[in-house]
Order: sequence, then structure tokens, then C-alpha cells
Amino acid sequence: MKSDIQLQKDVIAELNWEPSVNSIDIGVEVKDGVVILSGHVGSYAEKLNAERSAQRVAGVKALAIEIDVTLPGISKRTDADIARSVDNVLQWTSFLPRDAVKVMVENGWITLSGQVSWEYQRVAAVDTVRYLMGVTGVSDDITILPTLSSISVKSDIEDALKRRALVDARNISVEVHGQNVTLTGKVHSWSERHLATHSAWSTPGVKNVKDDMTLTY
Repeated sequence: MKSDIQLQKDVIAELNWEPSVNSIDIGVEVKDGVVILSGHVGSYAEKLNAERSAQRVAGVKALAIEIDVTLPGISKRTDADIARSVDNVLQWTSFLPRDAVKVMVENGWITLSGQVSWEYQRVAAVDTVRYLMGVTGVSDDITILPTLSSISVKSDIEDALKRRALVDARNISVEVHGQNVTLTGKVHSWSERHLATHSAWSTPGVKNVKDDMTLTY
């Protein structure tokens, strides 16, 4: 297991290696495997990329993000301008039914609401607007419409984990209550964790996934 000092060095090195992140403005602290990122960045996209860079480092148990988005003058836009851009982009996104997602913008922060039938549609909506100029953050209030009963959801998720050859599939427990799924157990990397939650979200009828899995190295 890495020491906090070694983990700090690795996260800093990963941030320096990531070309989309200006690492000089980001501070890194580590305590008991929990990484705290702080500082200022020039876009919401850069903030996301810094977070994902830290997640790639082996040994990171959890992340605390205390990074502020400070837009440079050329990137600042009015809320009305951002809202029009978001609406246009969403209308051109083929994964989304027309007018399924509603948009609100306040101080550059986008809030998406509405209902879609699938998790991939919700993800597509959020990913589409994250990288627009002038955005300081995104809140996802989109809900998923129920499509199936929860009777077969548990077996569907377990089968998906096996199909995708997840190393720790046998160590992941799936609990289903209505349309809510809770995953518990142990995984050995962020990629395995993402694969497990993605398998749950990809199951028809799932409205919420709670990740109670433990990351061990």
C-alpha cells in the first residue's frame, strides 16, 4: 500500500502529465488515502479532467474536490446565452427525445431536469453540456422513467457483471428495492468500480444506483 507522501507525488505527477490541466494552480493533499484537490481552474472541463486524472492513480481511496472555476474574461457569457447554447446542443443530441430535458442556468451553473427512459440518455445530456464555454458547473436532476418491474433486475445485473468478465464480480453483492439498486463488496480499481455501476445503470427499470463498494488495493 502506498504512503500518503508517495500517493501525493503520484497524483501531482499525473496532473502534470495531463495536457488539459494546468497543474500549477492545483494543490494536492493526502490523508489516509483520501486525496484533496484544491485551487482554481479556468473552466469546468478542466476541473473534471483534474478529478479524472486523480482517479487514475492507483491507491486513491476517495476524492474531495475543492477546486473553484474562475472563468477568464474571454470565456464569460450571460446566463441567457449559455441557456440558448445548452438548449440548441440538447436538441441536436440524437440520443435524447425532443424537449425531454429542461434547462436552467444561474451564474454559469447549469441545472438539467426532466425525464428520460435510459441512463445512457441522462449521461449523454450531462456530457453534452459540460464542455460549453462559460459553464461553471452542472447539476443533474434528470430522472429515469420506470420501464420494468424489479423482479428480474437483480439477475440481469449479475449476468451483466459476468458477461463483462469483471474480476471481482463474485465479490459484489446486488440488492434491489423497487427501482433502486445498491452495490456492496470489494473492487480493486476505479475502472472496476465504474464497470460495476455502469452495469447496474444499463439495466432496464433501474432508477437509482447506490455505490457502497469498497476500493481495496
